[in-house]
Amino acid sequence: MQNSRGWATGWNAARVVIAALIVVAVGAQFASSVAEAVARGRDVATVVANFFSFFTILSNVSSAVVIAWLGLRFFARGRRLDVDPPALATALAFVSTYMIVTGVVYNLLLRGIPLQPETVGWSNEVMHVWGPLFLLLDVVLGPARRRLPWSAAFGAAIFPIVWIVYTLVRAPLITNPTTGVPFWYPYPFLDPSTGGWGSVVFYIVIIAVAIVALAVGVVAIGRARGIRSDGTRAGRPIERRAY
Repeated sequence: MQNSRGWATGWNAARVVIAALIVVAVGAQFASSVAEAVARGRDVATVVANFFSFFTILSNVSSAVVIAWLGLRFFARGRRLDVDPPALATALAFVSTYMIVTGVVYNLLLRGIPLQPETVGWSNEVMHVWGPLFLLLDVVLGPARRRLPWSAAFGAAIFPIVWIVYTLVRAPLITNPTTGVPFWYPYPFLDPSTGGWGSVVFYIVIIAVAIVALAVGVVAIGRARGIRSDGTRAGRPIERRAY
């Protein structure tokens, strides 16, 4: 069923809808953050740079681009049930991993932290709950997934490592536009002033391991139910139809 034309049509339509919802959610939060900065006389350039330094924002924007691309590509090609191209399939595995991590980390570590006045409640839930949940479902239900090599799982760790290095290098150089303290960390578990560097390193290691483990899981599920470029799935040919 998951590789039928009807299922693929419905799922790719859902991809486009969810991508649009994520973009609207990010846009609503961005507008609220900038409006609050202007109203309170904060440095708008810093607020904007900080906004796009959150892993949540980066993972949501990138996932919206990828799933919208997949969905629109499907309809632009006349709803042909073709296996995902290698680069697009790899990007999908990566953003799926990042969104699942975003959902897990937020709901385990950040859910109890009071929201800022500029936080848009429904947008926050879309980016931390509904978006990640859809990407998780896409891993197990999305049609025409390509069977990726195991190396793709380790490639998923590159962006988070770069982001962590960027965050830790940039944070001491930025004055917090809300509190005025001479540093700004996007998440409290990365702030050494709250729990020390030992705590920061601990969380980095745990999250890095979780990212690789989740990426391995995403690739493993894709390999179990995916389609090779030669048109076989789990060792047998998939049904070909003239559409």
